[in-house]
Amino acid sequence: MSLTTDLIGIAKQSLVPVYRQRELVLDRGRGSRVWDVEGRDYVDFAAGIAVSALGHGDEDVLAALKAQADKLWHTSNIFYSEPPLRLAAELTAASGFAQRVFFCNSGAEANEAAIKLARRHAAQQGRPADKRTIITFRGSFHGRTLATVTATAQPKYQQGFEPLPGGFRYADFNDPESFDANFGDDVAAVLIEPVQGEGGVLPAAPGFLEHIRERCDASGALLIFDEIQSGMGRSGKVWAHQWDDVKPDVMTLAKGLGCGFPIGAMLASERVGNALEFGSHGTTFGGNPLAAAVARVALRKLSDPELLANVEHQSLSLRAGLDALDARHGVFSQVRGRGLMLGAVLRPEFAGRAGEILDHAAHNGLLLLQAGPDVLRFVPALNIGQDDVTEGLHRLDDALKAFVAA
Repeated sequence: MSLTTDLIGIAKQSLVPVYRQRELVLDRGRGSRVWDVEGRDYVDFAAGIAVSALGHGDEDVLAALKAQADKLWHTSNIFYSEPPLRLAAELTAASGFAQRVFFCNSGAEANEAAIKLARRHAAQQGRPADKRTIITFRGSFHGRTLATVTATAQPKYQQGFEPLPGGFRYADFNDPESFDANFGDDVAAVLIEPVQGEGGVLPAAPGFLEHIRERCDASGALLIFDEIQSGMGRSGKVWAHQWDDVKPDVMTLAKGLGCGFPIGAMLASERVGNALEFGSHGTTFGGNPLAAAVARVALRKLSDPELLANVEHQSLSLRAGLDALDARHGVFSQVRGRGLMLGAVLRPEFAGRAGEILDHAAHNGLLLLQAGPDVLRFVPALNIGQDDVTEGLHRLDDALKAFVAA
């Protein structure tokens, strides 16, 4: 029996079966390559679902983690420690709008905090409970807690978890008429991803975020940007909403903020930064010194103009490679997205079969994701080099060849 077989046997006996992992066990990584326990190598176009934004084993991240590990791991939020305080100041400065930060452990927790802040702010403005509705958009993904799975306007994530919390209403993404039809005087906030991830890697259409901003300004509602996947340089700018030149009142972060170390953050403007007062919210591990030390390095490196230029360069390279593969195999109807957050949409005759392509990709030494059953999702490390992009596309070529022939 191989080590892989042995370990997967343990997984099938011991883990709650909420995931469908590929039949491999990863062991180590360096840059945009990873190796499994049998020594096979893979090009990583998944980056831990857009998390490992600096790849695997970044020397600066490792140095920060090791230095902090020798000093202090945890204090709780009853006491201060230096790394989260420094990170808070650096994040607010980098945001261009925020005054205050709440640290937590994940994107779902960051969105929970944003939802609670929006409701609390509405209450402080004298709005009754039935005037604290939050609008989200079909195809969105905001997390797996009961509140955030309700904010996630995709029934497949909600089924079987009813009764769901009230106070959410859904509009169609990139449809101003649908948004306006749902935007009434009971709306306290709008929560939106500038680029939908799980919904198929869909960027906001030109003018859509601006339209929402104008409606929120006129009514006093808050605008919340979920930049958990699209932020931290992934779009080619530090924040994806910068492409639209629209600022939020609240922004949520996670994924690339920790480059693989769990951390989330909610940033709030001066207007609403004090809405959550003493005792109204909290978390035991949020602002952990280890996570904050790593995130400080991540923010510095992922904001660097040279890295952002690489995002744009490799985005063009990846798009060109996907176009060439489509010309050869005829599997994609379009490639969409921003920066190194791209989605290759399958042609109608291959609808629903993205998972099969992922299986072929893994067999050919490529780690890849999907965004729903019809879209391949490409979210590699933002510092990925040309050699790895080229090799990854070569392995995808082999995977598509096997898929089409199957």
